[in-house]
Amino acid sequence: MDYDVIIVGAGPGGIFSAYELMQKSPDLRVAVFELGAPLERRKCPIDGKKVKSCIKCKTCSIMSGFGGAGAFSDGKYNITNQFGGTLYEYIGKQQALELMRYVDDINLSHGGAGTKLYSTANTAIKKKCCENDLHLLDAQVRHLGTDINYIVLENLYNALKSQVTFFFRTEIVNVEQLDGGGFSVTTAAEEQYTCTNCIVSVGRSGSKWMERVCGQLGIRTLSNRVDIGVRVELPAVVFSHLTDELYESKIVYRTKQFEDLVRTFCMNPHGVVVNENTNGIVTVNGHSYEDESLHTDNTNFALLVSKHFSEPFRDSNGYGESIARLSNMLGGGVIVQRFGDLIRGRRSNAQRIAESYVVPTLAATPGDLSLVIPKRILDGIIEMIYALDKIAPGTANDDTLLYGVEVKFYNMEVELDTNLETTAKGLYVIGDGSGVTHSLSHASASGVYVARRIAEKLLTKPQ
Repeated sequence: MDYDVIIVGAGPGGIFSAYELMQKSPDLRVAVFELGAPLERRKCPIDGKKVKSCIKCKTCSIMSGFGGAGAFSDGKYNITNQFGGTLYEYIGKQQALELMRYVDDINLSHGGAGTKLYSTANTAIKKKCCENDLHLLDAQVRHLGTDINYIVLENLYNALKSQVTFFFRTEIVNVEQLDGGGFSVTTAAEEQYTCTNCIVSVGRSGSKWMERVCGQLGIRTLSNRVDIGVRVELPAVVFSHLTDELYESKIVYRTKQFEDLVRTFCMNPHGVVVNENTNGIVTVNGHSYEDESLHTDNTNFALLVSKHFSEPFRDSNGYGESIARLSNMLGGGVIVQRFGDLIRGRRSNAQRIAESYVVPTLAATPGDLSLVIPKRILDGIIEMIYALDKIAPGTANDDTLLYGVEVKFYNMEVELDTNLETTAKGLYVIGDGSGVTHSLSHASASGVYVARRIAEKLLTKPQ
């Protein structure tokens, strides 16, 4: 075999797999194949001046490259089993939390020291939420910020590069199981590499690729969900009493009309709204920074509604894509609308956006989200905004900005055992690409877990 272990994808799962393998067995031959660029060469062409909107690069530097889609996120590591994935169902709740804390320790030792750890434990905010039929989920939240997160990733890469072979801008088009054991991976340039064990960590953007590979290898997959919604942007002072204490508040609301669950996601105090390009579809996300000189006057967060599908329709990602494509068709990318315009049934225009008291941090196309987002989902989002207004007065102001659409694509959930190993023995699937994890902390923890399983197996293997 060319390598003992090949890792497909250099997101958090792949990075922490490689890191832990080097800690446990530094003599192992490990290679990492990544579709995107090295960290220092990842740069989105949008500069707000010459390039104001997504130009649909072949490989999105925000979504792909060393660090994965989380590289330019605001670096929130949520230490909890209440959200972020179902890793605990495979490895147990206690071990999942221990691994997340271990990941936190590694981040702190690689440049994250001094960043704040927030907690929702025993807060008056939880009581206030319950009084208004909102539910605050429990978590510890380590906020690195986009800037410190970048430094941590840079230090992790420097720690790995002398021991691990990295192949950047290298697309893996095929993974095959070899007759005598092990695996072969084939690149778009038709180069083949073999390994004893293969770890796949392709993230959410690799969902279609993962589904195809599972089909070729006869690995069962289960239908998962898609999250559809908007990104809300409002003055930071509106949510300051929440963000100052909790930073990230995961709040869930059950709508009165349809009993759908709507949740807050990825809260960015004093942050910015950004574009994302997933498989050629432009959606919206948010970032924030630890450095106060990079702070804005706004806070942004997503409001998402989860949709699960069963027979006869199982393509939840396809459903989300169709909604995002409609937004791209009408707005040429992301659409922005004032909340006041939405509830009055009129589209926002450039003049009303310019006159808004909330200055948008993303150059998006003024439009009408009701022409894009299905009524049931949009009604739930509106109901949630009014519910949040009770604990954060000002949320439902006319000038609150809504960007759409935000879509969180999830992989079909891959059938895995308690080692996160597929029925193709020696092939492990981790991170958000598995459908099991949905967060930086869970994805990283899954990488550590699998690395330990592989190191134990190789150490006990008869010579």
